[in-house]
Amino acid sequence: MRTIVIGLGVQGKKRAAVAGAEVIGTVDPVQPEATYKTVTDVSLGGYDAALVCTPDDTKVELLSYLLGHGKHVLVEKPLVASNNADIGRLLDLARARGVTCYTAYNHRLEPHFIRMKQLIDSGELARIYRCRMFYGNGTARDVRDSPWRDKGAGVLVDLGSHLLDTVLFWFGPVDHEFRVVSRHRFENAAFDHVVLGAEGMPVLELEVTLLSWRNRFTCDVLAERGSAHIESLCKWGPSTFTRRRRRLPSGRPDEESVTLVQPDPTWTLEWEHFKQLCRRAESNLSNDLWLNQRLNALTAAALAGGRE
Repeated sequence: MRTIVIGLGVQGKKRAAVAGAEVIGTVDPVQPEATYKTVTDVSLGGYDAALVCTPDDTKVELLSYLLGHGKHVLVEKPLVASNNADIGRLLDLARARGVTCYTAYNHRLEPHFIRMKQLIDSGELARIYRCRMFYGNGTARDVRDSPWRDKGAGVLVDLGSHLLDTVLFWFGPVDHEFRVVSRHRFENAAFDHVVLGAEGMPVLELEVTLLSWRNRFTCDVLAERGSAHIESLCKWGPSTFTRRRRRLPSGRPDEESVTLVQPDPTWTLEWEHFKQLCRRAESNLSNDLWLNQRLNALTAAALAGGRE
């Protein structure tokens, strides 16, 4: 599939490396190694798909251009817009032109994320009471020094979108009302540490930070018949999934763990998944409608809040 990469930052270079020989050109207004300065410089007859790895505020306009000209699109998360109607129009455009618009949330392809979904879907845990996730890295200074990243709601949208999408992946489009429990600007102009919460079944607690000097992901799912836990991602390995079976009336549970020590498989898996979707002209923008509504509400609440 003849592909162009738009945006040659960290993500764009990763995408280009994975797509390899299928990349016929790159687009970036400032990177000297880019083949083109703007997407309109690229002949429409020369490519079939685009990987969009640009700042958030340029994505809707770019996607409108690409989908309108019948190009398949993979866009880096998050896909955010001021209102859901803008995303709805992108979905209508993709359907009308018979092309794919796919927003990349590569953690869905983490082996232990898939394992957790399979366990939840199996019903073996019975009622799920609570899910807590923590996602942290130590990029506060990198973000602060970026000409475009340190603004708006910061980590809430950047890493918070990953955790909200994981909620959607594991539990479906829950109607929980999410709230901002705490948000802080410890080092940055935008929020660099945020905790979100939601009451319902399950109760949800999501914490994201740019101030975790060792990269870390953890998840705890507590349920009627036991619990399930994830420690770390493959890219930060080793990554461990632990299943505990409740012992009644009490006592030490039966426990089994799977630990993976391997390179991050998600980028290659996602590229192959995207190409499969293109063959079927399927999009995942319905997910973005759910995510965008919640991200907009949480961003507004966080920015309107009082003292930190």
